Amino acid sequence: MKNSFDEKILDEAKDWLAVKRNVILATVIQTWGSSPRPIGSKMIINDKGDFSGSVTGGCVETAVVRESLNLLKENKNFKKIEFKVSNESAWEFGLACGGEVSIFLEQIN
Repeated sequence: MKNSFDEKILDEAKDWLAVKRNVILATVIQTWGSSPRPIGSKMIINDKGDFSGSVTGGCVETAVVRESLNLLKENKNFKKIEFKVSNESAWEFGLACGGEVSIFLEQIN
C-alpha cells in the first residue's frame, strides 16, 4: 500500500536534489513505549535546515535537524540516533508519555 504522505516527501527531496541541495532522509526504525509517529515515518532535511515530514514532533525533531546538519558537515553517509526518555523528562523532549525512538539518518542523492 502506497503512503501518499511519504511520496510527497520523496518528491520534495527530488526537487531539492534537482537544485543541488544536499538532503538527509530521516526514518523511524524502532520505537518503545509511547511514540507519536510509527516505524517507517519519514522526514527530509536539506543543507539549509529546511525540512518536511515528521518523525516524532517536539524537541526531538529539532535534534534530528541538528544531527542531520552535523552529518552533512562531517560528510558522512549515515548515522543512527536514539532518544531515550524517562517519564520524568518526557515533556522536555516532546514525548508526552515517555518512550524511546531510534531514527536512521542517511544522505540521499
